[in-house]
Order: sequence, then structure tokens, then C-alpha cells
Amino acid sequence: MDDVVLVQRILSGDQAAYADLVRAHQVRLLRLCASLLGDATLAEDAAQEVFFKAYQALPSFRGRSSVSTWLYRIASNHCLDLLRKRRRERTESWDAFIEASGEQLHELLADSRDPADTVADRELIQRALAHLPPDYRLILTLREIEGLSYDELAGTLQCSLDAVKARLRRARQELLERLRHFLSAGSV
Repeated sequence: MDDVVLVQRILSGDQAAYADLVRAHQVRLLRLCASLLGDATLAEDAAQEVFFKAYQALPSFRGRSSVSTWLYRIASNHCLDLLRKRRRERTESWDAFIEASGEQLHELLADSRDPADTVADRELIQRALAHLPPDYRLILTLREIEGLSYDELAGTLQCSLDAVKARLRRARQELLERLRHFLSAGSV
């Protein structure tokens, strides 16, 4: 069922429609929260809070973007707020991210690696992502893992298409620099 129809039904008081909306977007939002927060338990809590915030804000949804873009924006802002609040005790655990994104993360490496190197690749990417600023992690996750288009990224991040392309280019460059650093240091 179309998300806009679900929103209309929810606003009319149909609780089953809200459950349908949650089911339709739960996995992707949970994966996004896990990739940004690096902790499965925090991600589950954050995803629930995002859906609660979205439910409360639903009357203000104007349909200028898709429902999924709107939900991504709420989730991104919420997770970035959580990261700011816990900056001092920030963890570098990306196990939830690796589990949530599976083999797709392996595709971030430029070359074709021996399957025996997959675990090492994941660990390397995990460490490199953990050292990126949250906004770079966010845009890389949304584009490379979630597969959002440039237009969807612009809507989610509330910036121009040119800004999306520039930010994504910088994020990729920073990720590559981190990967090169870890490879040259032999610290995988």
C-alpha cells in the first residue's frame, strides 16, 4: 500500500495503518540507526523513538518529500543528536552495523578480494567508518548501504544536489584515506 494512503489512514485514526507503516520502514530505519550509533540496543531504542516522533509529527507532514525521506530525516537528526549527547563516551563498536549491512559493505572496497579476506575487509571497513565524522558515516550509509538516490539524499539531508555530491565525494575520500592509513600501518 502507498505510504501517502497509510498516512491519510493514520491521520483518520486507523492504528492498523500505523503498524503497516512501521513494518514497511522498520528494517531500513533500524539499519540506519545501527550504522550511525554502532550499537544494536541503542539502535532499537532510537528506531522506536523515531517512529514515536514521526507519529507525533505526522499531522505536520506536508508531502513535499516521500514518507521514507521524511523518516530518514527524522532518524538522521535523532541519531546525530544522540551522538552529540554521548560524544565523551562514544563507542567504536560497529558489530551491529556489519551485521545489519551484511555483504553489501564488502562492496565498498575498490578491488576484488579473495573470499578468505572478507572478515579482514569487514574489520578494516568497520575501523575506517568508526573514525569518520558522523555526517560522513550518515551519507555513506544512506548512499552505499541503503541505496538512496542523489535526489533522496538531498531531501533527507535537506541540502542541494550539488551539496550532496560534494559531501559524498569528501566522505568517500576520507574513507579511502582511512582505509589506506590502516592498510599502510598494518593495523587490521
